[in-house]
Amino acid sequence: MKTQNTIIGLILCLNLQAQVPADTTSNPILHNYNQNLVALSAGNERQNILPGGLEKPVPAVTTAHSQSIAPISEENTYGAFMTAGLFATTDGTVPFWMRSRRFGSIPADGLSASIIAGAHKEYDNTPNQLFAWGAGVEARFNAASNSELILIEGYTKGRLGVFQLKAGRFRETTGLVDSTLSSGAFSVSGNALGIPQIQIGFPDYWDVPLTNGVFALKWSLVHGWMGTYTINDDDGNLRLETYLHQKSIYGRLGKPSWKVKFYAGLNHQVTWGNEKQIYPSWGLSNFETYKYVFLGKAYGTSSIPESKVGNHLGSIDQAMEWDMKSVLFTGYHQFFYDIGGLAKLSNAKDGLWGISLKNKSPKESSWQWQKFLVEFLYSKSQGGEVDSKPRPSGAEDYYNNFLYYEGWSYQGENLGNPLFTTKKYIQEGYPAKSYQYYPNNRLMAFHGGADFSVYDWQCRALLTYSVNWGTYSTSPAERSLGDRIVYHDPPYFPEINQFSALVETRKPLRNGFELGLQFAIDQGDLLYNSVGGGVTLTKRW
Repeated sequence: MKTQNTIIGLILCLNLQAQVPADTTSNPILHNYNQNLVALSAGNERQNILPGGLEKPVPAVTTAHSQSIAPISEENTYGAFMTAGLFATTDGTVPFWMRSRRFGSIPADGLSASIIAGAHKEYDNTPNQLFAWGAGVEARFNAASNSELILIEGYTKGRLGVFQLKAGRFRETTGLVDSTLSSGAFSVSGNALGIPQIQIGFPDYWDVPLTNGVFALKWSLVHGWMGTYTINDDDGNLRLETYLHQKSIYGRLGKPSWKVKFYAGLNHQVTWGNEKQIYPSWGLSNFETYKYVFLGKAYGTSSIPESKVGNHLGSIDQAMEWDMKSVLFTGYHQFFYDIGGLAKLSNAKDGLWGISLKNKSPKESSWQWQKFLVEFLYSKSQGGEVDSKPRPSGAEDYYNNFLYYEGWSYQGENLGNPLFTTKKYIQEGYPAKSYQYYPNNRLMAFHGGADFSVYDWQCRALLTYSVNWGTYSTSPAERSLGDRIVYHDPPYFPEINQFSALVETRKPLRNGFELGLQFAIDQGDLLYNSVGGGVTLTKRW
């Protein structure tokens, strides 16, 4: 009966589009003015999204962060919006691309209704302005069998010259990837809710003096509050307040006017806090502990195994942008680091590769493409092959951590690339270690995305196919510390395939309204098979 009700609800949702009159003269309703390459920034600025996922075409090199649709434009200093939506999914499961990279703004499973509302003040564009301020708030209410109210954003920010101070919860991504169509950056992809934080840095690229604009930098430094996390102790009952340390620095080689520009940088994230409660013999002061966290130094005593303080991870990124006559070409790559194998190049095979093509010269026609993207993600190596070279550290175990059970997650959702699967979403029955929150982090994925328009409908399509191998702990053998090879007992994680897809569209109506539709499907052996869809109606002021 539940499944039957869900299917009926989905049909009702999709039929609602016929009841809303169209107005081809209205402007598209946009929220947070999404931009092309998130990471060609330090990765920390507000984006423009609609409740479904599309954005207005914009320049490629920006500081944006988002993939989802909403209705406010940074072209206006002040803005507000409200969205009403009806959603239907397979009972118990929201399809992958309906829940992934949505900054925690996710519908309930089954048949549900949602109200999403927000308002913001952006920096004004007064020339030579020394000081400016902004603020924003956005919330979502899901009416379902388990209703919930979610604060998506609540922040304030101020800018003094090139410096920015920002505090609260806000949308962000970190890493050189396409901000709208990517499967997600390794470090912070915009998959989970934003972590409450205080952030300082340069939000835009700053021309280094004496270089005549040829070289520019941007950076950020963050302290965040992640809430309580489970510590992997003997009984598993210890939960402690945990903090986020994050920093990033990115450089641009080439003037903004140049046809070809290069970008590179790195980011560093650490989960840490309350070490004295974890280890009673902890010998560092709070300030000394933070210094070890900041520098990534190892600490140990006769009773505490030597290790880095906290759970460290990040990526080292490179990108190239070629501004051709009618197409903007962008290519990018990310190296991953977790335990430290990248220092020995033991996991250099792993990474994220992407190519984006953006149409600079759209023509008047019934069909028009705006952007195409292809990505390849590989994380099977992790430096753990039995024939790999000996090294001080063992195999990587992306997003898992021996101390923090939830690993690299926030409020149950993956902070990084969502193709790395948590216990929350994987099908039951596969082998998994009790201390690992991510039972699947060895995978190979092919991902594609497209933004295009058909008549007055602005559309987006995402297609993802992955092959998955679990973790090294559920494989027959792995290279461990030094020249040790560790053999594991069965059962072993099998090679399994997964396919996920999304199609969504939006259309402007009369009087500032906009209609949105979406449909998603999951088929395979990793995630539960599911379908889902929804209809939204947005009003912007």
